Amino acid sequence: MKSSMLKEVKVEEAVGLRLAHDLTKIVPGEFKGRAFKQGHIILEEDIPELLKIGKEHIYVINLEKGYIHENDAAIRLANVVAGENVQLNEPHEGKVTMTSSIFGLAKIEESLVHQVNSLTDVALATIPTHKIVKPGDKLAGTRALPLIIKEEYVEQAEALLKENKIVEVKAFQHFRVGLVTTGSEVFKGRIKDRFKPIVEGKLKVFGSELIEQRLAPDDIEWIKKEIQYFLNKKVDMVLVSGGMSVDPDDRTPFAIREIATNVITQGTPMLPGSMLMVAYHHDIPILGLPGGVLHDPYTAFDAVLPRILVGDSITKDEIIRLGYGGYYGC
Repeated sequence: MKSSMLKEVKVEEAVGLRLAHDLTKIVPGEFKGRAFKQGHIILEEDIPELLKIGKEHIYVINLEKGYIHENDAAIRLANVVAGENVQLNEPHEGKVTMTSSIFGLAKIEESLVHQVNSLTDVALATIPTHKIVKPGDKLAGTRALPLIIKEEYVEQAEALLKENKIVEVKAFQHFRVGLVTTGSEVFKGRIKDRFKPIVEGKLKVFGSELIEQRLAPDDIEWIKKEIQYFLNKKVDMVLVSGGMSVDPDDRTPFAIREIATNVITQGTPMLPGSMLMVAYHHDIPILGLPGGVLHDPYTAFDAVLPRILVGDSITKDEIIRLGYGGYYGC
């Protein structure tokens, strides 16, 4: 930043001048925020407050060609960062905040975040990708690091993101889901199934519905028949509960393998929920639910479900990465 573009003026002599940037007030434990907005014209009565927040001088900007103000830079950065279902707030203390306009799943392109932050004098901070967000939830913030920034640095970010948006929110789709509950003890009425109400509740949160539950004994062909029943009904996803442990008489994984056209994984590194199975019959997800769904509030199923409900296809590599940060106690 060229010092010639900034003129320093004592606050006592600044009445009638326009502030070059937002001024922040901090009262530890009570307040941190904007005390004076960029563009504010200094009044006589402002002088005591300016002195109180430690400002004995204010600055007047005279921008030269090729340079832009931090607020303008932050706005331009945010405009190329923000994608679908993202709202921009007005510049505040040199920053622009992005928030979600819907209930959905945040999608953040991590590699592009790092590329932007490798550029000179610009900054971008985001929430982690695949976080569930509500309307108004904060997603990201942009800013220029100096008060006055060379326009070419912003142009570099704009060129980098010309064809790519870093931050977006994907809406949850309405899925019609079938549930096959396996286990001879449930099928023969010896015990009451507890999966159905839990699965119904988890789907309802995202606006999807469980259309029907079918019961099957520990028999591979029977389980396959019930999965096929839902495939014939053109459901959007089939969930299979029960029989997913390592016990030799648990037949569910074998049935899923025989009916699936693509098995992504049988087991995950995430705990709890390591026995989750993810497969597809063409483009229809088939999930074998781990027993932890019955007693743990958050399992590998909860990590994968929102992804599927926004239309993502789950890959083996993504399952592998669930291990990092994926220990929730069990």
